Amino acid sequence: MKFSTKEDVEAPIAAVYDMLCDYEVFERAAMRRGADIQRTDTKSVPGVGTSWRAAFNLRGKRRQVDIETVTFDKPNEMVLECRSQGLLTMMTIELVALSKSRTRVMVSFDIKPLNLSARLLVQSLKLAKTSLTKKYKLRVAEFAKQMEDRHNRA
Repeated sequence: MKFSTKEDVEAPIAAVYDMLCDYEVFERAAMRRGADIQRTDTKSVPGVGTSWRAAFNLRGKRRQVDIETVTFDKPNEMVLECRSQGLLTMMTIELVALSKSRTRVMVSFDIKPLNLSARLLVQSLKLAKTSLTKKYKLRVAEFAKQMEDRHNRA
């Protein structure tokens, strides 16, 4: 099952990519939402192999996810692989410079079940795909607005 959307950000492509590489911001945001997250690599700079272990509550159960950066093509693309019990999720973020001060951010999220219980979960998500897609697009639009605001403050 795949979700995808795109948003335009009033910031240069290099600035947008640097904001995407500011992993501490994402870690703090996840913790504010109740997730336990810890870095599992020893890299000092973002790149392929950067990884985390996260635990959070979803649908009444505690879920654990291992996240790893599998593609790091500065300043064009970043791919994160998320593995949990029975699910493989690939999150792809692609950037395209529309002008010197405007960047298009394309975010896709592909969920693949690896076992029967995960298939049932994905099937139930498919039934709610319309509402989930609206929420997904809204969240990405909010994130793009936050990036614009961060860029304008800098």
